[in-house]
Amino acid sequence: GLSYLMADDPQLVDAVFARVGEIYEKVYRDCSQMDAVGGLIISDDLGFKTGTMISPMALRRWVFPWYRRFVDVCHSNDKPVILHSCGNLIEVMDDIIDCGIDAKHSFEDQIMPVTEAKRIYGDRIAVLGGVDLDFLCRATEAEVRRRTREILEECMPGGGYALGTGNSVSNYVPIENYLAMLDEGAQVGVYHT
Repeated sequence: GLSYLMADDPQLVDAVFARVGEIYEKVYRDCSQMDAVGGLIISDDLGFKTGTMISPMALRRWVFPWYRRFVDVCHSNDKPVILHSCGNLIEVMDDIIDCGIDAKHSFEDQIMPVTEAKRIYGDRIAVLGGVDLDFLCRATEAEVRRRTREILEECMPGGGYALGTGNSVSNYVPIENYLAMLDEGAQVGVYHT
């Protein structure tokens, strides 16, 4: 429906984004004022394996102006903002960074390995996660340990990286592999920039 409406009735799409955006802006304002809240997440899957779900132009018109407002509200209360978004966002990563988002989560090896994302964007946005879930499901424990160590060695220099998976950990992920990833992170330890 949205695809048709963007062409047939963009004013309705404007109105829907405005109404939903206003609701979310209030939520971000209220939550960012709470002392117990350390940061806020925008969870909004914008893409799939080969591109964005709607055109970059449409994202720039309807989505990113609201992200800027959410970030401004959170930053005015000294709270960082993380974007969790799956999919291929290469065409719009600069837009995401320009919104003021502090960190990006969800990296898949088939789209852009986390090590490449850190190399390209790591001086402008924190990079979170990146141990690919498909790999985590199929690899041996030794392979998970080796890959986790490689990711840490490539992503830790310069700061702005936090170890984690490329997406939410589902119940089909072998627990021994997940624990191996965590154990490697604990062995490497905390770094300081």
